Amino acid sequence: MKSKDYICDKLDLSILSQLQDDGRKSYTDIAKELNVSINTVRNRVMVLMKQDTLSIFGRINPHHVGFHAPATIHIKVNLRYIEDVISQLSQYPEVSWLATVLGDSDIVMDVMCKDVENLTEVLTKRIPSIKGVIGVKTYFILKINKIAQPDLHQIMNNLDDDKSSESP
Repeated sequence: MKSKDYICDKLDLSILSQLQDDGRKSYTDIAKELNVSINTVRNRVMVLMKQDTLSIFGRINPHHVGFHAPATIHIKVNLRYIEDVISQLSQYPEVSWLATVLGDSDIVMDVMCKDVENLTEVLTKRIPSIKGVIGVKTYFILKINKIAQPDLHQIMNNLDDDKSSESP
């Protein structure tokens, strides 16, 4: 099942919201909170994970664990090579987030480098050696001021609004 084939309903979003608040929250506690069965929660979570809507992992602050040179890198690419560039960049262990974008850049990625030397090597040796890379712009991250997931209540409110507009 692919994520584009599955549309989250209000219960899915409520479960996701519970897990955003506490990724280690038990299915039992979620079921009680949402007034559904544990099996319903378990099955919904399994479907959400299978279709890549949900991944559960620990998010870290890179500065607190020894990554002293995190950066956001914008890359301009000859579009004929974009898939190859993405494929190669996604293999870098320093890359924690990678996206294709519209705008002045074609690719944006976050890297978590252990030190400035590591970041320098990524920027001056590895990225420029990839066929199709035209330009690179780097933003060194001094301090992370906020780490958050999207507020699912915005989507849940839209679902409520959609249902109320369907009523005669």
